[in-house]
Parts: sequence; C-alpha cells; structure tokens
Amino acid sequence: MFNARVTLSLCFTWLLLCSTSNVLAVPMKSTLDTKSIAISAGEWPPFLSESLPYQGVAAHLIKDIFKEAGIQVHFTFLPWGRAYHDTYNGKYAATAVWMHSKERVNNYNYSDALLSEKFVFFYKKDNHFEWHNFNDLRGLIIGGGLSYSYGPKFDKAVAEGIFDLSQVSSTEQNFRRLSAGRIDAFAEEINIGYHTLNNQHPELADTITHHPKPILLNNSFLLFPNNAEQSSELLEIFNLHLQQFKQDGRYQAYFKGLEQGDYRLSKPNLK
Repeated sequence: MFNARVTLSLCFTWLLLCSTSNVLAVPMKSTLDTKSIAISAGEWPPFLSESLPYQGVAAHLIKDIFKEAGIQVHFTFLPWGRAYHDTYNGKYAATAVWMHSKERVNNYNYSDALLSEKFVFFYKKDNHFEWHNFNDLRGLIIGGGLSYSYGPKFDKAVAEGIFDLSQVSSTEQNFRRLSAGRIDAFAEEINIGYHTLNNQHPELADTITHHPKPILLNNSFLLFPNNAEQSSELLEIFNLHLQQFKQDGRYQAYFKGLEQGDYRLSKPNLK
C-alpha cells in the first residue's frame, strides 16, 4: 500500500483503566445515538481487503473491538486517496489504516497503534544475500514500490547512490522481477510479501525467502476526522477496548491466525 499513516494518550482511558484492581476496565458502552458506523479502507491484503475472509485481519480486529462496545462496523473499500478525503468530508466515521504523517495530524486524530509492521528484503534462495547495514548493498539493484519510503536511512542510502532503487507499482511485479533476476532483492512488509507470494505466485514459494534483519519497523493507526462531533467519543471507545484486547491476549490471537493462514484467499489467483 503506497501511503503513509500520533498516537493519542487519553486521560479518560488512563483513569478508567487505573480505577480497576485488575487493570482491565469494565467494558465501556457507547452513548452515541448510532449503533453502527461506516469505516473506509483501501485494499492492503492481508491486513485489509474486500475479497479476504473477515475482510482481512485489521478489519476483523476493528469490527470485534467496536462490537464489544455495542457498535457494528461496515467497511467500504475505496482507492486510498478517496477513502482519506471522503472520510474527512463526513461520509465515514473513520478510515483504516494509516502510518503516521505530520500533514495528516491537521485533519485526523490517531488511535493507539493498531498494527505493527516489519519490512524486510525478499530474495531468491539460490542467491547469496546478506546485509548488516546499507553499505552491504553497494552495487545491487533493489526493488521497491512506487512513491513509497522505507525509512530515512534507506532513503539516505538511495540518495547517496549506494544501491540502485528500481520501483514498480505492485509486490507481484517485484516477485516476478526477482524470479527473473532483474533485481537482487526487494523491500516489502513481511506479511504482505508472503500473502502475495502464496496467493499470486505459489509456484515461486519454494524459491524465495526473506532476510530476518528488518529494514523498518512501523506502526499503523485508525484515523478519526477531527471535524466530526462523534470522533472524540469513538476514539475513546476504540482505544479503551483495543487496550483491553492487548492485555487479555485476544489481540495477539488475530495475528496468530494471520500466521496460520486464516486470512488467505480460499483459492490462489494464478494469473
């Protein structure tokens, strides 16, 4: 997903959590008039996708968090730019999910961190690929996504010409180029990479792996428009129940399911 996504610490949430002897607060019920909300999202499998089971692991988690507060969530999948602008213009209660961006703070309030992402290098198993710092990539051709930043250190190495960055529009294209030897490795979020490999190119799955050293560790957030009256309460509700999910182990179960393939397409797309 070629888009970039301030964690807010709410005094209300903190006081409510601290008021219980076992740290976990009594589930908070919404005082909103509505019992259902619409949330916009972009396609970003396996985290978000209209075609996946539960509409992806992030959508599944968001729905269940709000369900515990008595609020039903309906997702609408749109191009990322439209999801962002339509939500700010009042069509949706929130938009999922986004990395932190200084510019977006002017328009949106960020939830607590919903996703933790790990970006790594994918490479062919029969090629020797080892790296400890970006100088180790000198002279290589590294694949990436269009208009995407993999962090300031990576961007600095590109600007200094340590390696050549060759960018295309999709992860699937990068896997094809990697298999054909047109690039030496490419950068991608680990879950997105393996989801694409297993569903789009299962014939390549035994020939490609990833390097364990992360390029970038990053968080993503649910965004609530700061011009909407209900956003403050929805944000409080979401953050409270998200924290409860993390404390009692339910949060981790969704991502264990992701590792086990619970959010894969039922039939691989072999195009």
